[in-house]
Amino acid sequence: MRSRSLVYDVAAVLARIGVGVVFMAHGWQKIEAGVTATGESFDALGVPLPTAAAVYAAFVELLGGAALIAGLALPVTGALLFIDMLGAFLFVHADQGLFMVDGDRAQNGYELVVALGMAALLLAAGAGGRLTLDAWIVRRRAAGPDDPGDEDDEDDAESFVESLRQAETKPVEPPAKKAPVRRSAPKAAPKAAPAPSVGGLTGCVSPERR
Repeated sequence: MRSRSLVYDVAAVLARIGVGVVFMAHGWQKIEAGVTATGESFDALGVPLPTAAAVYAAFVELLGGAALIAGLALPVTGALLFIDMLGAFLFVHADQGLFMVDGDRAQNGYELVVALGMAALLLAAGAGGRLTLDAWIVRRRAAGPDDPGDEDDEDDAESFVESLRQAETKPVEPPAKKAPVRRSAPKAAPKAAPAPSVGGLTGCVSPERR
């Protein structure tokens, strides 16, 4: 059961890193292009309040992606990123079809924003695992300022890998052979003592009594 939860935690970390990197890349792209230029692009696409939407999208994607990787404030971070992707779906991608590229034609479909939005929603609902800053903060508060408490700061991933390594390298021992049971020979019955003789010989009468 413990190894199963460790597998889930490691998978959650990898998922957060993957989704977070994609969000950070898109946020940095908007900031590098300039918030004003991004707002003008949003205006051409028909996004309402384009400048405010550009600021929101750029910084939520950049900072939110970093927070996903660290596992910080996941319910809030995931919700903000989900709203960001929902707006992108409704105002930009919904009428462009599913695929980003259809054959040799780019059509700016909604497959990416749906995948990112659902991943953000899942993380907001609590699928971030135990290897997060949120979980560490909760453990620290539960332990109190003076009591270190039961801190699970041991490296769970390392112990999981070590257990797998031991299971792979442990030789299979043949079943132990039982030593043969030696049966002792039955003891001979003790011989009966000879009957005592009268006057030295059985059936003889002493001469003094003749």
